[in-house]
Amino acid sequence: MQVLTLNSTNPYLNLAIEEYLFLTCEEEVFMLWQNSPTVVIGKNQNAYAEINEKAVLDNGVFVARRITGGGAVYHDLGNVNYSFITPNAQNKGIDFATFTTPIITALKNLGVEVSLQGRNDLITNDGKKVSGNAQHRIGDRVLHHGTLLFSSDLTFLDKVLKVDEEKLKSNAVKSTRSRVSNIKEYLPKDLSVKDFIEKLKESIINEYQAKIINAPTCNEISDIYNRNASKEYIFPEKPFLNDYTLTNKKRYPFGTIETFVKMSGKVIESVKFQGDFFGVKPISELELLLKNAHVSDLNVLLDVVDLTEYVMGISKVELIELITK
Repeated sequence: MQVLTLNSTNPYLNLAIEEYLFLTCEEEVFMLWQNSPTVVIGKNQNAYAEINEKAVLDNGVFVARRITGGGAVYHDLGNVNYSFITPNAQNKGIDFATFTTPIITALKNLGVEVSLQGRNDLITNDGKKVSGNAQHRIGDRVLHHGTLLFSSDLTFLDKVLKVDEEKLKSNAVKSTRSRVSNIKEYLPKDLSVKDFIEKLKESIINEYQAKIINAPTCNEISDIYNRNASKEYIFPEKPFLNDYTLTNKKRYPFGTIETFVKMSGKVIESVKFQGDFFGVKPISELELLLKNAHVSDLNVLLDVVDLTEYVMGISKVELIELITK
């Protein structure tokens, strides 16, 4: 295991470093990093639907897109991000338990009891979310990263994020703020965010006999950085949304899915999926498979496809209903 702590707070740079290591590392890497105030969008999400654009612009908040699924999150300098990158994962598919366990242990050593609950959250004993997690996979390579709310400005969450009302209802809360909390509130002994980072790093180094490494050079990550910072990458939605006439949206235990379908009679000319769902394979592959398919052929066509590789948890019946109703 190698350990890297980033000094940068630029979200485009930090996400570029993380992705570069994910694509190239030969050993496991654990990375700790922080962003200046930023809303980070999941790879399958519509950025315009997730952010309060006026609040973001008025407050100089960055908007970035990551390569993992899941929902939009808010980062500031009271939040600590962690990443586990492994080139040789043993388990197949999405696996949150393996990568959250060392974090749960590190927090326990600091006197904070949390557990992995729901899809991807670390929850305190009194039911507050202090961490959200996401993953991306290419073959045996896995990127797992998560937020750790330490001393974030939680009142700002509701200002910059547009949270799905159905998601709030499913969690029986009135706002994002009411279901999250800061780790600092649970510590038996006061720590600064800098000390917290050092404690996390120390825990991983001790557990894995890890060695400290330096970040990649700017030249190595320049192409990824330039893509990350481009408006076309962060906000690709507007060019296509008007092309679709049949739309549907539904909240499931595994996430929210929104479908945009362009039909010609009973033939699907094209389809687009968006949402905070997780999957191993690119959703674009499923979109391409469904292109020019006749509605009557969907049942047979999808019989030979493992849909859970594209949308973790979905069934064939659920997908067909989303597309056709």
